[in-house]
Amino acid sequence: MYWTPPIADNRGSKRPAQLLVRYGIEGYKLVPRTRGFAAVSDESRPTSAPRALAIQPMSLLVLGINHRTAPVELREKVVFTEAGLPDALRELKNVPSVDEAVIVSTCNRTELYCHAEEGAALSEWLTRWFQLEQHGGREAVEQSLYRLSDTGAVNHLFAVASGLDSMILGEPQILGQLKDAYRAAQDLGATGPHLNKLFQAAFSVAKRIRSGTNIGSNSVSVAAAAVNLARTVFEPLSERTALLVGAGETIALAAKHLVGHGVKRIIVANRSLANAQALAQEFAGYAVTLDALEVHLPEADIVISSTASPTPIISYAAVKTALRERKRRPMFMVDIAVPRDIDPKVADLEDIYFFTIDDLQTVVNENLETRKQAARDADQLIAQEVELYQVQRKALDAVPAIRQIREQADQVRAQTVDQAQRMLAAGKDSKEVIEFLASTLTNRLTHTPTHRLRVAAENGDAELIRAAAELFELKRDQE
Repeated sequence: MYWTPPIADNRGSKRPAQLLVRYGIEGYKLVPRTRGFAAVSDESRPTSAPRALAIQPMSLLVLGINHRTAPVELREKVVFTEAGLPDALRELKNVPSVDEAVIVSTCNRTELYCHAEEGAALSEWLTRWFQLEQHGGREAVEQSLYRLSDTGAVNHLFAVASGLDSMILGEPQILGQLKDAYRAAQDLGATGPHLNKLFQAAFSVAKRIRSGTNIGSNSVSVAAAAVNLARTVFEPLSERTALLVGAGETIALAAKHLVGHGVKRIIVANRSLANAQALAQEFAGYAVTLDALEVHLPEADIVISSTASPTPIISYAAVKTALRERKRRPMFMVDIAVPRDIDPKVADLEDIYFFTIDDLQTVVNENLETRKQAARDADQLIAQEVELYQVQRKALDAVPAIRQIREQADQVRAQTVDQAQRMLAAGKDSKEVIEFLASTLTNRLTHTPTHRLRVAAENGDAELIRAAAELFELKRDQE
């Protein structure tokens, strides 16, 4: 019988070859596989001989760059497009030291999640893929990369999925982006048991944190705060018209929140009609220039303004006239601009709900403090979940050894049963055959372990003897 004890990895104090000798596996050599090593006999074996376990010092690894470590001009050098992602995943998965891979790429982060050998050349692969040597920026990108392994990698993914590592604390979009990235890798066969378990655990943790804390309950962006205030006046928003003045990032975010809360009619007013049209088209809105602003002002239930104008572009008189045409139906107005876009005297008019950037910032700051407290609660929950996950992961590491032990036992059983059946066919007494079956199975299944224990005793290897006693739940001899 050809049998080798399970050798999990070579991260201990002894080198792989020494481990082989220590456990009495003379005549074997370490042969490189696609990933890791296998112990293989120098001599040819029968084809039915069990395989030796691969020696795979694998770890969970994260290589990444994000908004905390690099400005946008560096992050944009390492962004994976949706069209190019499948090829990138295939190539990354084929790196010899990488066993499983997921690529996450958003506007704020690019991260490689891998089950791979420690020290895997992920940064070299990233450099080759984006041709950073030819296009410049390799050194700057290298200095902005963070590298995490095992517990650090698990903790990081759990925090990212929960929105704790986002530019806007607690934002929920990243969870959907992680799910998309994981699904893409899974569809290509780039994931396996380790990353499957890791990402499923991350999604579960994120759900617990979002439902069990206030991490996402309050707005922490000015645009979102403005829309939430509008909802307190006009809920539901489905029958309301919104006039957005400007076409920058804040106005675009406000449009997104308005549409998300049911607003169906949006007018975008901007100095550049082309920019207004581009934003309006995205949200099925209507674009006008600032010259037409006063004409459309009476239509607006909600006005949110954020331009770079040095002087107000919505006058007191224009708002007063609009209210008259609206027959005193109220208007909700928010001035996010600095300098101000709306004449501050508008606040004196009746039927106007008027807020400035300072009003909104107060709301945002209060909400942010609430989220920070929720983040502290979430950190504690994540620490508990990471500890639980690591315990479960250790059990996963034993699966290959368990599988091969069962395979070897099945081979012995099949061989012995076959011999017993031939004995019956030859007319042997059934009692004799049963005795042969029982004793032969016992001898064949215990031969190699008992031989190894005798060798260990001769060599004074008390550690292996203690391990065997624990593994087989042996009782110590009574003295």
